[in-house]
Amino acid sequence: MTTEAAPPPGSAGTPPAVPTADDYTSVQQSAEFGELRSSYRSFAFPLTVAFIAWYLLYVLLSNYAGGFMGTKLFGNINVALVLGLAQFATTFLIAWLYARHAAARLDPRAEAIKARMEAAE
Repeated sequence: MTTEAAPPPGSAGTPPAVPTADDYTSVQQSAEFGELRSSYRSFAFPLTVAFIAWYLLYVLLSNYAGGFMGTKLFGNINVALVLGLAQFATTFLIAWLYARHAAARLDPRAEAIKARMEAAE
């Protein structure tokens, strides 16, 4: 059994234009692409640095502040366990924040650039 699928929205049955190397170069040098890269970097770089610092703090505390890390908070739960679990929580938080940032600021700009390049002939 076969089914006839409709072409994707916005397509008139013609394949998109194949950009040339010159097209890629001109897009890379455009202000719009510069803004896209700047938006990505202004989000990704600070969060990457902050997370690496947070991770190194945890490692250094584990190595050199054993007494502090072994401090019991309640029951058999100590500071080291809480901070270790916070590493996982932080990872998921950053991934969620990045997904929101990309959907709101990066994806629309990248899609506009892509659409313009595919429409060019």
